Amino acid sequence: MIDYPLLCLAGFAAGVINAIAGGGTFLTFPALVWAGVPPVAANATSAVAVFPGYVSSVLGFRRDLRGLPAGVLLRAALWSLAGGLIGGTLLLVSSDRAFSVVIPFLLLFATLAFAFQNRIVGRVRARARPVAANGAVGLLGVSVCGGYFNGGLGIVMLALFALWGMRDLGLMNGLKNALSAIVSAISVAVFILAGIVAWPQALAMAAANVAGGYAGARLARVLPATVVRAVIVGVGLTMSVIFLARLVYDPTP
Repeated sequence: MIDYPLLCLAGFAAGVINAIAGGGTFLTFPALVWAGVPPVAANATSAVAVFPGYVSSVLGFRRDLRGLPAGVLLRAALWSLAGGLIGGTLLLVSSDRAFSVVIPFLLLFATLAFAFQNRIVGRVRARARPVAANGAVGLLGVSVCGGYFNGGLGIVMLALFALWGMRDLGLMNGLKNALSAIVSAISVAVFILAGIVAWPQALAMAAANVAGGYAGARLARVLPATVVRAVIVGVGLTMSVIFLARLVYDPTP
């Protein structure tokens, strides 16, 4: 039973972090693996657990989303839906071994993308105009990755929006949470139909995640960005090292 308080704590913290900047799966996925859930099932269960938090945080950002044209939001939602479906299907054909090999590098990529987001975006803006013309392709790619592995989805989405030329952080966070909810919704549907979700753990984490998502939407307006960034980068790097070490020292995960 000691697993469940830990899972609830991870779910709440993930809801807060996802609402503010993304990266909550850095907490939920390792917590599920620690509790004994196999990697592929842990990823699917994590996606189910964080989904309600995305929805509740969207409600917290609903005023910011009113500034976005309905047509733009609809097109972005459709691309996200397609990408989430492709990514979720790809996970189903991955073995635990294959996923265990890929996961440390996905974690590391998402963490580094977030850590150096401002520097990368600054260089792109200095050399070229915003890449909104290629926004559909970029959003599809990010959504495929998010459907396959939810970790870092919000982080990479924020970087993508910055490349599009968006500057309003409230609008960016609101759109990130809305599209993340769509990607999660379709991938979660795939995982449920495939029967790979660990439901007791998923429901416990989801309940805590809802509270965390709503609290995070409020904290996003008052918490120093540097504190949030430092926590996310630290957790991401730590989890990348742990999963890489697990792969090296346990050749048959």
